[in-house]
Order: sequence, then C-alpha cells, then structure tokens
Amino acid sequence: MNLLRRALLASIGAMIGWKPSSAKEISPASGEETVTQNEVEKSSVTPRHVLCFLGKGRDLSPLSDAASKAIHDFATGFSVDEDYSQAEPDDRMVQSFAVCWDRVKADAWSPADEDAVTDHQSVLYILGPSMQQAETVKVSMLALRLVERLIDAGAVAVKGESAGIAHGLDRWRELIRQGAEATKAADPLAEQRIGRLAFAKRPLSVPRYLESVGFHLVGLPEVYVPETVGSEREIVAIMDVVADEIAQRGLEPTLKGRRASLSFDSTYEPDEFKFNPYGIVRLPN
Repeated sequence: MNLLRRALLASIGAMIGWKPSSAKEISPASGEETVTQNEVEKSSVTPRHVLCFLGKGRDLSPLSDAASKAIHDFATGFSVDEDYSQAEPDDRMVQSFAVCWDRVKADAWSPADEDAVTDHQSVLYILGPSMQQAETVKVSMLALRLVERLIDAGAVAVKGESAGIAHGLDRWRELIRQGAEATKAADPLAEQRIGRLAFAKRPLSVPRYLESVGFHLVGLPEVYVPETVGSEREIVAIMDVVADEIAQRGLEPTLKGRRASLSFDSTYEPDEFKFNPYGIVRLPN
C-alpha cells in the first residue's frame, strides 16, 4: 500500500480545471514551517465537495433527475455540473478510480466495483456549495445523503473528487448508514469522524511525511506524520487519533499535547480543491 501523492493528482478532479471558491487568491504563508495560526493570515479559500457518479447507461437522466430532486429536497447549494457531465464513457475513469480507491479500510471495494467502473457508460458530476468551517460537517452529511440517493437511482460507482477518494458501493452504504445514525443521535463528533472517513484520503506521501488530504471537508487541518514513525497503517491510525483529538479537545491543546506545529506551507495551491485553508498539523519525529 505504497500510495504516492502523484497518484492522487492523476484523479479526474486534477485534470479538468474546476476551482474552489475564493473571495481573493492568496498564497500559503512563506518562511518558517512551524508557525502558529495567529501568525498567519487565514486563507479566504473555502472547501467544497465535488462528487463523481458513474452510470450504467448512456442516459444521464436517471442520475441527474435523482440529483435534482435531492437538491430540491435537502441538498441546498449543491448543483449538477453541466460542463463535464457526459452521457458517454470516460476512458480516464479506470485509472482515476484505481489511484483513488480507499486502501485503508479492508474490503473497501471489490472486483465487482472495478468491473462497474470499466463498464460505465456515463458520468455525472455534482458540485457542492462553498463551506464555512462551522458548516462543513453538516454539509458533508448532506453529501452522504446525496450519494445514497444516486446509488438508489442506479449509480454504479462514486468518487469524491475534492480529495480523490473512492469506495465500493457496499462501503458507501456502510458510511451512509453510520452517518444517518450519528445524525439521528445528534452526535456531531461522530458525524465529523464519518465525514472524514467518507471524503478524505490517507495516507499519501510528501517528503519525509505521510499526509492526509481532505480533512478540510469536515473543518479540520491536515495531519502530517513523519514516515519514520511506523508502518503506513500505524501512521494512518495516528492521523485518525490526532484528528479526533482536535475535534474533541481543540487545536491548541492538541498541538501542545503532541508537541506538534501548525503550518500553512501547503504543497497544494490555493486554487486546488485539495488545499486546506485550516493548515497542517505536523507531528514531531
């Protein structure tokens, strides 16, 4: 499971030129990597979901109609993208899904899911609204409900483009069920955790670290763990624990307790969907 950042950039979201919402374009803070949040001007870039759905037929209307109804019923601010959706196969999808499958969760996809990608006949993209940090979890739960609606309408494969993550249909259904239970229980921490598992990708490789991508979709900074700390699975477990600590205790206590630093020196540009405006928590060696 040797995942590389360049594999993520092979996903379709990196190919087709969508941009995140921004009131103004700024660059990540330069200079020292170990800076505090108060020392850096916050980015005005706001996260948003981009969802990719594959259909089994060349008629997009079953998926687009289901999406339009879900948008009317509950998914306010989401929209069907008319520019890149297409009623024909996209031969890039096999490679794109291959690099985006979740390789952390056991049995996150199956050969049947791979076959569905190979045999797809249409592609529908849905764009989410720009999200302020306080509303990211709520909107991510709506995105899960939207995924449910489109699977029920016949989508054969689903991918989150904002972080480059794909799950098989059974895994999506499991995440949808868990999200619904967390929402019913009014448990925002559980909702945040499930949204992170659904829409973020980890681990990916940057020099000296393994990184998460997509934690901003639930209002959290990314977590970078030194690659020397352990195996990839051990490092993923650390990423998840740190993310939960930030959600439960807050950022500053987590930084102090972990002797970690908050950096805004991102490897992604502010006009990339993978750019995290909440920064990067870098753990020490």
